[in-house]
Amino acid sequence: MTIDLRSDTITQPTPAMREAMFTAQLGDDVLGDDPTVNALEAKAAAMLGMEAALFCASGTMTNQLAIRTHTRPGDDVICDYLSHVYQYEGGGISVNALASASLAHGERGKLTPDLIRDYIYSPSDSHKPLSRLVVLENTVNKGGGCYYTVPEIAAIRHVCDEHGLLLHLDGARLFNALVETGEPTEAYGQLFDSISICLSKGLGCPVGSLLLGKAAMVRQARRYRKLMGGGWRQAGFLAAAGIYALDHHIDRLKIDHARARKIGAILEKLPEVEEILPIDTNIVIFRLPANLLAADYVAQLDSKGIRGVQFGKHLVRFVTHLDLTDEMITEMEKKMTLDSSC
Repeated sequence: MTIDLRSDTITQPTPAMREAMFTAQLGDDVLGDDPTVNALEAKAAAMLGMEAALFCASGTMTNQLAIRTHTRPGDDVICDYLSHVYQYEGGGISVNALASASLAHGERGKLTPDLIRDYIYSPSDSHKPLSRLVVLENTVNKGGGCYYTVPEIAAIRHVCDEHGLLLHLDGARLFNALVETGEPTEAYGQLFDSISICLSKGLGCPVGSLLLGKAAMVRQARRYRKLMGGGWRQAGFLAAAGIYALDHHIDRLKIDHARARKIGAILEKLPEVEEILPIDTNIVIFRLPANLLAADYVAQLDSKGIRGVQFGKHLVRFVTHLDLTDEMITEMEKKMTLDSSC
């Protein structure tokens, strides 16, 4: 038995999701007439209280489209140094938008109003770029799945409004946050100028992310998507998976969170685990001692049929998902505690 905890992107479509995909009505999305893509975009926009949405291949694409649409060359983007848009998108802020990035150091990757104020440049200072956009990540991947609440975001929105800044959300795992807070999805449309949500992480789709925002912004993003080669044709197969996931896979995220905490309880018993970041959602990050490299530890786990990822020199990450079962966690505990020096 292989227990794959590398990411929540490794899941297979459920039988019911496959059925929805195979029976989807199709058209040509570049021409705007794929009915299933159009239905997915309308559904997501309504859920998040936005005017429009754009279906794309990945969360990196939706984030980068948002940044390019919101900024002009030479502008500055404020984000945390742990944020996905900085760490894992290939330098896209500078390549795609010709913008710079001011990197704050928040607690576990979360920005605060005071932190943001510290990084806003005076528009009268010609030596500096123009601060244009703030990017939040919810949940924060490298922060161990920690999340923002609506009041926290509202306070940040107030600072953005004071200084004429736009606000984008990298909401790759937004629904993981929302099942914990119980806050309404519609509130987000009132707080952000754009939102990216990922369908292929906790929601279990094979491919796809959505960019949401005002209609004019989404129209411009659609043009940039085409420029990047991101237009696709009969994408309704994939859109049908997204519709199914939004209907059936959100509430079950609580199960993933509970299983993440079970894994945390296993790790607490292991002498080689020095620290476990607070487990807020479906991400488990733990620290090893200085004499044990994460690369070596991950390789030894892999030999036991447990797959994780190195997340730093001495950090390892596990992510729970809908293909993980309680039986797998029981087997994982046996394998990890049998030889605690693994």
